Amino acid sequence: MSEQPKSFKCPSCGSPIVFVPGSENLTCSNCGNEYEVAALERAESEDYTQGEFSWGDYKKNFEAEKERFNNTAVYICKSCGAEIECEKTTAATNCPYCDNVVVLSDRLSSGLKPNAIIPFELDEKQAVEAVLLHFKDKKLLPRDFMSSHKLSKIKGIYVPFWLFDSGIDGKMKFEGTHVRHYSDSRYDYTETRHYLVYVDGEMRFEKIPVDGSVKMDDDLMDALEPFDYSRLKKFSDAYLSGFLADRFDTDPDESLPRASSRMQNSAEDVLRDSADEGFDTLTKLGSSIQLKDSSVKYALLPVYLLNMSYKGKNYRIAVNGQTGKVVGELPISKGKSWFYFLRLALLIAAPVAAIAYLFLK
Repeated sequence: MSEQPKSFKCPSCGSPIVFVPGSENLTCSNCGNEYEVAALERAESEDYTQGEFSWGDYKKNFEAEKERFNNTAVYICKSCGAEIECEKTTAATNCPYCDNVVVLSDRLSSGLKPNAIIPFELDEKQAVEAVLLHFKDKKLLPRDFMSSHKLSKIKGIYVPFWLFDSGIDGKMKFEGTHVRHYSDSRYDYTETRHYLVYVDGEMRFEKIPVDGSVKMDDDLMDALEPFDYSRLKKFSDAYLSGFLADRFDTDPDESLPRASSRMQNSAEDVLRDSADEGFDTLTKLGSSIQLKDSSVKYALLPVYLLNMSYKGKNYRIAVNGQTGKVVGELPISKGKSWFYFLRLALLIAAPVAAIAYLFLK
C-alpha cells in the first residue's frame, strides 16, 4: 500500500518551503516568507520527544527491521499525486515529477527517529566554492575535469551516523631504556639501563562517529571529520526540507568495532605518553583496553556529495556541510605529471652540472 509522505508548505501561498543553511529558518520558494523551525514544530501536533532511536529497543526488533530493507517502497506525493518509488533507507527526497520536497516521516518514527542533527551551515553555492578552492591547489588536476555542468550536480544529503560514548579501562606494560655514553683514556662505553614500566588509567570518550550507511565510503566519511558537535540540535524533520536524507542501514552492533578500535588506539596513545618519562626507547610488551558503559546515539550529519565521471572512472567528492572541508580522490593529468617531473629534473640537474663543470675545469 502506498504511504503518505510529509511536505512543508508555506502557510501564506502553499508553495514548498525549504531549510536555509546556517539559519533556523525555512524559506518559501515563491513568496520569500521565512518561518522558524521552532514555530513549525509548535504548529504541528507531533510530539518530537517520542519515537527517538533507542539501541535496546532497536535490538529487540532487529530481524524485523532487516527484512524491511529488502525491498523498495512507494509513496504518494501530496503536491501532484504521483507515486514516488525509492529505497527503504531514503528519508527525504524530491518528487521526480513536480520537484516537491518530501520528507518520508514514517522512516523516522517507530523508534527509528534520530536523536540529533547538525543542520547544514553551507548552501550549495558555498559548497561549490569550497570545491573550486580545493581544485585550485591541485596542480596535476586535468583541465577538462572541472566544468560548471558537473559542479551543478552537487547535492546536499544528511548522512546517518552513530555517535558512540564509552568509558575505557586501560592497562599497559612497556620496556623502557636509558642509554648513556661515556669514555675514559682507553675505551668508549655504552651503558643501557632497562626498566619495566606499568601504567593504567580510566578515561571516557564521547561522540565517536561511525557512518551508518553502506552506500557511503567509510574512509571518505572519516576524512570529513571533525564536525563541531556543540552545534548538535534536537532532531526535527523540518531541517530535512530541501535536502536528501538517508536512514541507517548498518546496525550499531556492526559499527561498534570501528568505534571501539578508534577509542582503543587513542587510549593506547594516552597511556604511552603517560609512561614515557624521557626514555630513549619505549617498547610495548602488552596491553588490556576494555570498554565499559557504552552507549550510542543516532544522528544525521550534513554532507554535500559530487560524483564526477572522467574517462570512464567515477570520482566522488565530499564536502563537510558544516565546515566546508573537501575530501575525495582526484584524477592526475599525465601531461602535467611529465611537465613537473621534467621541471624538477632540470632543477636538480642544473646545479649538478655546474659542480661537475667546476671540477672538470
